Amino acid sequence: MNAGTAILIVDDNPVNLKLARVLLTTSGYNVHTATDAEHALDLLNTLRPQLILMDIQLPGMDGLTLTRQLKARSEFRDVPIIALTAYAMKGDDERAIASGCAGYISKPIDTRNFTTQIAQYLIRQSHPLHPPNTAGENQ
Repeated sequence: MNAGTAILIVDDNPVNLKLARVLLTTSGYNVHTATDAEHALDLLNTLRPQLILMDIQLPGMDGLTLTRQLKARSEFRDVPIIALTAYAMKGDDERAIASGCAGYISKPIDTRNFTTQIAQYLIRQSHPLHPPNTAGENQ
């Protein structure tokens, strides 16, 4: 299922960006990266990813504002956007969902479960009537 599946990672932290890229590339995903909202918007003029991983704390336009902008566009309405944040505070998940995110993953990412979490979001996108069991995904 992974071969050729395009994923965009938007994160301004080079260590986090590299780790997520390596994990996903090793699993066979076609990974694209952006370090801020403006770069992401430029990429999305031609790129149509199947999933977007969105850091919440971006320089300039934050990730939730970018998510709201993308969800307002018909070509991205059905693309799952997963919030990534190191600031896992009470209510962050609700703010992410309210902004249009399909889910929420806390950083630092759990390297043992990260690719499984991503696969589950992609399955959920493909089969919305049968969402996978994602209990405990934000632990």
